[in-house]
Order: sequence, then structure tokens, then C-alpha cells
Amino acid sequence: MIEIRELFDLDKTLARELFEGRTYPWEVLDGISDYIRRIGPTLDPKLFERRGEEIWVARDAKVAPSAFLAGPLIIDSGAEVRHCAFIRGSAIVGKGAVVGNSTELKNAVLFDGVQVPHYNYVGDSVLGYKAHLGAGALTSNVKGDKSLVVVKAGGESFPTGRKKVGAMVGDYAEVGCHSVLNPGSVLGRHARIYPLCSVRGFVPENHLLKGDGSCAAQIEK
Repeated sequence: MIEIRELFDLDKTLARELFEGRTYPWEVLDGISDYIRRIGPTLDPKLFERRGEEIWVARDAKVAPSAFLAGPLIIDSGAEVRHCAFIRGSAIVGKGAVVGNSTELKNAVLFDGVQVPHYNYVGDSVLGYKAHLGAGALTSNVKGDKSLVVVKAGGESFPTGRKKVGAMVGDYAEVGCHSVLNPGSVLGRHARIYPLCSVRGFVPENHLLKGDGSCAAQIEK
């Protein structure tokens, strides 16, 4: 339901090894920086350029001159980082992913093909293969009372032991414009979120969360 194997295709990320041996996706958040520092120097210099301190960018990636890049950071092949994107470090941007205008990343893994193209904030989060955040959609990673985040799904509670946990977004999930994924939100594969939703807890695979946030209906195939 909310385990790594149920949310993500690990063949669709440079960070496969980071996830192996772990059960829940938020368990990788503490290890992203160290993982990048370890594998960055092993990347093929014919394919990756080292830019500054602990930053590796694929030579065929497109990075706007106005984008801000801080390490540790890996930007994989074919990715596009657009005008005024703000990558604060501890981030992996997958193959063919798009980080758009004024989008901010921090301590996050974007699987291959992810799109966060317009005014998005992605912090302490994992976005699966070809997941997409509409314009202005955000991950909120700290609760208002600053207490530790607890993930709730299927009537169970899963303590994360962390004050900062954003969203775990499964493969192919679609998040509508200006929606907020509250701390510890989990979206199953192919989940869809209407625009302007405030998402809490777990949205199952192939379910649609409607605009009033009151129900999740199964998507008709």
C-alpha cells in the first residue's frame, strides 16, 4: 500500500541502491546527501560534468543560466532545469525530468520523467516515475505545530521519526494546479488529485481525490 515496492519502479531512477533494503520511502530522506557524495565521483566523466562543489550534471542536460544549483546534486541525462529554478541541494533529478520556472527542490528524489514545471516546491519528498505536479502545486514538509510527522494509511499510523517529511508520490501520479500535499501525504501509482485540493494521508492507487477533498473515487478504466 505505502511501501517502496508498491509505489515506485526502481529501474526508473539513478538512486535504486538508495531505496534497496528499505521498506518505506521516507526512510531514504536521511541518506540522499551521502548517497550523492558517494556515487557522484563514480559517474562517467564522459557523460557527466562536475560543476562546483558536489554537483554532477549530465552533459546532455539543459540547465538555464539563471538556475541556482547547490550540492550535493545530480542532474541526470536529458533533464531540463529551467529559468530561475532553485535547487538547494541534496537532490537527484532523474533522466528526462523537468524542473521548471521558479520551482524549488530540497532533499528530494525525482525519478525519471518527473515534471515539476511551474512554481512548485518539492522538499523532503520522493516523486515517482513520470509523476507530475501542476502549476503551483506544493509539498508541505513541516507540520504547523512542528511535531514529528506520522503517515496515516488504511487505518494505521506509521511514525516517521522526522519533523520534515513532504510527500511520497507514486509512479504516474497527477497532482492538479495549486494543490497542497500536506506533510506525510502518500499517493499511490496513477493517483489523480483535482486542482486546489488539500491532500492528507493516503490516496490509493488508481483513485481520484476530488476538489472538496471529501472522497477518493476509483478511476474508471
